[in-house]
Amino acid sequence: MRSLVLLCLAVALRAQERAQGPSDLEAVVKTEMGTFRFEFAADKAPKHVEQFVKRARAGYYDGSAFHRVVANGIVQGGDPLLKNPKTPKALWGTGGLNLMPGEYSDMKHERGVVSTVRIPDKPDSDGSQFFVCVYPQPPLDGKFSAFGRVTEGMEVVEQISKVPAGANGFTDKPVRIVSVTIEKKKVQPFLTATPDEMKKVVALKTTLGTVRIQMEPDWAPNHVRNFLMLASTGWYNGTAFHRVVKGFVAQGGMGDTRPGGAIHPADKWVHSLKGEFRGDVKHTRGIVSMARTDDPDSATTSFFLMLGDAPHLDSRYSAFGRVIGGLEVLDAFEKEELDGESPKRRIEILEAVVE
Repeated sequence: MRSLVLLCLAVALRAQERAQGPSDLEAVVKTEMGTFRFEFAADKAPKHVEQFVKRARAGYYDGSAFHRVVANGIVQGGDPLLKNPKTPKALWGTGGLNLMPGEYSDMKHERGVVSTVRIPDKPDSDGSQFFVCVYPQPPLDGKFSAFGRVTEGMEVVEQISKVPAGANGFTDKPVRIVSVTIEKKKVQPFLTATPDEMKKVVALKTTLGTVRIQMEPDWAPNHVRNFLMLASTGWYNGTAFHRVVKGFVAQGGMGDTRPGGAIHPADKWVHSLKGEFRGDVKHTRGIVSMARTDDPDSATTSFFLMLGDAPHLDSRYSAFGRVIGGLEVLDAFEKEELDGESPKRRIEILEAVVE
């Protein structure tokens, strides 16, 4: 009976996979140097996407390698011959070719684009091998079958491109592809949430203590949606409060305040927000609002906590929340030693949690 249940479950899962179109899926490429993900451009190269998904699900790429690189240019892999570690270097890159015709489109070979390897000077000789552009490659546009774009882990691709290699681009040692799996595409958190669903509390755990912020989607729904996305994905974790003006604001939430300016998987969802200004929402102590440049529609991730009242900000900045717990942390900002408007010690957002 148990085996029958497991069989039915497996059949149901396979049916669910078939029901998901390429736009719902991503490839997860796990290498010995790290993992990257890419989404499919099935509208540009439907047959290539279909074949890649089919091969990946069959384990075709598992144990293969990236064997050719151009530093900060491209990485190339997917040759099934590389599964055998004893394959002579003279044969690297010769396997898995001449399997299908090309699908050339207007998709540009920009940074992060995934495309198909073919035999040099022989159109319509595409196969299983693929390459990822680390830097734009305009000469390849319209001549190679682009079928995907990296959504996460571009830094891993960059590092692979920099491994030692000879004059012909062949790596001194192949970078092993542990596995290529097909997973459901990651969806931006809170993208379709209603105002009622966004009435959350976010706990900012900082060096000075925890501040609990009540989201106010009725004030600025798109700013709340953005803040919840950044908090729920861990984007704010490890960033710092880089500006403190006593009696006025404590500002933080910039990606370049992370140690080493580290990138984050949710960077792909960061974008400029159109201002949501309301004259009836006052910038008083405890209000949380978004920082921006002189452009009213330039807010992205940086926000500020009001340490005092500032009526000159009303109707000019997008307030989206209010502190409902941890007001003593606001007092602690007032006691910090400053160098101009910069704290003398690092005040970090240790973790942002959507309660």
